[in-house]
Amino acid sequence: MDSRPPNRLLLLLLTSLLHFWQCARVQSLYIIDAVELTIEPGREVESGIPVTLRCQVSVSSEKEISLSLKNTFKFIQNGIPVYSNTTTKDTLLYELNPARAADSGGYECEVTVNDKTRSSTEEKLIITGLQTPTLLLNKSELFASEDFIATCSAPEEKGDLVFRFYQKFRTGDPQLIKQTAPTQNSTETKLVLRNVGDRHLYCDYELTITGSRRSNHSNEIQVIVKELYIVPVMNVLPSTNVYEGDLIEVVCKVVNPPSNIEVFLTKDKRILKNAPVSLSYRFRVQNEDSGDFVCKAVWGSVQKENVQTIRVRELFSKPHLSVNPIDIFEKEQFKLTCSVSIYFPERINNEQMQFSIYKDNVKLTSGHTYDAVAQPNKNGNYTCKAQAASLGHSFVKESQTVVVKGKVPASNPVLSVVGGTLVLGKSFQLLCRCDSGTLPIKYTLHGPNRLPELSVVRKPGEQAIFNTSAIQKSSDINKFICHAKNNERQPPVVGSVKQLQLSTTIIEPVSKPILTIESNMVDIPEGQDVTLVCTVSRGTPPITFTWYHTETGRALDFQTSEKLKGTYSIYNVRGQHRGNYYCVSTNQANEPKQSRPIMIGVKMAGWKKGLIALLCILLTGALILCIILKKRLLRCKRKRTGELSVKSASNKVERLSLTQAEVNEVANVTPGMIGKSVWSEHVSGSESEDQNSVTSPENPEPQYTEVETRKADPNRAPVKKGTDTVYSEVRNSKQGVPEMADGQGSVEYAQLNHDTDHHSDHGNHGNHSVQDDHIDEIDNSAVTSTADHGE
Repeated sequence: MDSRPPNRLLLLLLTSLLHFWQCARVQSLYIIDAVELTIEPGREVESGIPVTLRCQVSVSSEKEISLSLKNTFKFIQNGIPVYSNTTTKDTLLYELNPARAADSGGYECEVTVNDKTRSSTEEKLIITGLQTPTLLLNKSELFASEDFIATCSAPEEKGDLVFRFYQKFRTGDPQLIKQTAPTQNSTETKLVLRNVGDRHLYCDYELTITGSRRSNHSNEIQVIVKELYIVPVMNVLPSTNVYEGDLIEVVCKVVNPPSNIEVFLTKDKRILKNAPVSLSYRFRVQNEDSGDFVCKAVWGSVQKENVQTIRVRELFSKPHLSVNPIDIFEKEQFKLTCSVSIYFPERINNEQMQFSIYKDNVKLTSGHTYDAVAQPNKNGNYTCKAQAASLGHSFVKESQTVVVKGKVPASNPVLSVVGGTLVLGKSFQLLCRCDSGTLPIKYTLHGPNRLPELSVVRKPGEQAIFNTSAIQKSSDINKFICHAKNNERQPPVVGSVKQLQLSTTIIEPVSKPILTIESNMVDIPEGQDVTLVCTVSRGTPPITFTWYHTETGRALDFQTSEKLKGTYSIYNVRGQHRGNYYCVSTNQANEPKQSRPIMIGVKMAGWKKGLIALLCILLTGALILCIILKKRLLRCKRKRTGELSVKSASNKVERLSLTQAEVNEVANVTPGMIGKSVWSEHVSGSESEDQNSVTSPENPEPQYTEVETRKADPNRAPVKKGTDTVYSEVRNSKQGVPEMADGQGSVEYAQLNHDTDHHSDHGNHGNHSVQDDHIDEIDNSAVTSTADHGE
């Protein structure tokens, strides 16, 4: 592939970068030290002297780039640039030759070196004096009111100049004739002098660019103003007082006229005729020709005039066309009559008068009257003409235009309710209108319990609207009647009575609703359905019923019905459904009514009641059973406690049997010792037994122990023969310790503990020894313990 194009691109890129680098290096290697502006020969000079403005810039830079710097000089006067130039030199001159007053002001010099700019300080230049203007006129002799050309100039001045022209008489102060708009150093304008005589004219000017500075007066020129005699002569033949129909001639001319003069005849600013020097105008006069005729002579800008007044006497009046009646309604007879008044019967009489009646410029009849029946085709513009002859010539006069337009009678009025809907019990508006009829139309409303009310419709778009109080029954709407009238010669027309009711939607507000329960039950069993019925006695359907539950405070449901009642069902009633309910009814009348609240109670379902009763019975039976079982258990425990009180802790001795001798022997023992011995053993036994027994009641039942006596041992003391049964009452103490009560010589025994050695450690050793001896004497005694709690 050829590699030259890339090499060229690379070379171009390097050249561009080198150029940008040099430019940047140049920009960064110079600085503008100062810019100085000087004015020569000085800051204040006379007008017309040449002035030179010198601007010099001082730049510091490297030697190799000093020659490549370009300086752009700009001279500014009063903030406006007036001269600019670019050079490599450090000085530039701006010359004002010659300097004029318009050159006065503040000057600055602004120098731009490449991209750096610096300005000098402002220097003021004042040019004193203005050039004297020169006045020239195109003529110095002229006639009064003749215009001429005046020129005032100051050719060497600059700026906007306002020129003024003056006239000066021999006596008095100069008078300003004209002032021109600001212009350059010369102006030319037209001037007019109206007064005859001699005077001198001069001009001056004012320079506005540097304030109000006025020049000296120009040269003066004498002007002679002479009178121009061109007033026309005017004659009216045969006379200025004539009768209508007479022929007259008006002559207008100028005597000894100058050249290029013209004559005009005018009346009411309308030119009748014009001609050079003189004219003659002949015409047959009419009544409207009375007035001033003006003859004007015009020469250049000079005008002279003469006026003559002509009075024309009217032989008969202008015809008058009248219509009867004035207000014409269709299908009514009307009559047009044309009449005149004769002022000079000696010159004209009625027999000479001829009348004609026209409709839309079409002749209807040659008489002075016209009869017709008003119809739409008879509507139009009617006029009449009267023609008369006097001294052999005739002339015609035309009447004013009479517009005949038959009015349309008012049609049967239509009465309607504004909006088309009427709510019983509320005020409403009635509109009465006619489909046809010429305005104005008077409408009168008649109604129940009110005075007739009048409304007049005069303009298109207006309506006869009547404010009406409320009615309570729909049949009252038929009692309103509207009358309409626009023809005073005819009776009023009456509208239809039934039409109002047919065109009106009558809404009866709903009555206060009654809320009932369909089943007539106040307390609803759970699980059943209940229907709330909201009923009104009157109201125009559709009626909207809404049900509310006071517990929730929000609407439960709503229903729109064409009937006077609505229903709302609650399915599967629960406890949360109890409370107060009410309903609200409303219809298009937008008058909501609320019922009185009803209370709905929710009672428990039958199967729930049975279940609860069964549960109560079961609980009662279980309680009774528990009580019985507890009592039996208590008995068993007490019985076991009694059994344990007479049993030995060791299983060696099953029964305790005492012979009579042993009993007696025991009885002979000291009671105190026996008590202690027995109580010690009893306490030892009871402490061991308390750990496995229940606490006895506070008043324990008595327990009895049967003791069988056996024959005495022959080796012992003799005792009474036979077997006696001794009963001992055993009581349990509050601490669970059985107590033996004495009775009829019986001996009280306590429970014998199998661990006699343990109890002997806590008791009296003497007593235990006695007891042990006594017990050792008992051999295989049988002790029977019985406790009859039932007896």
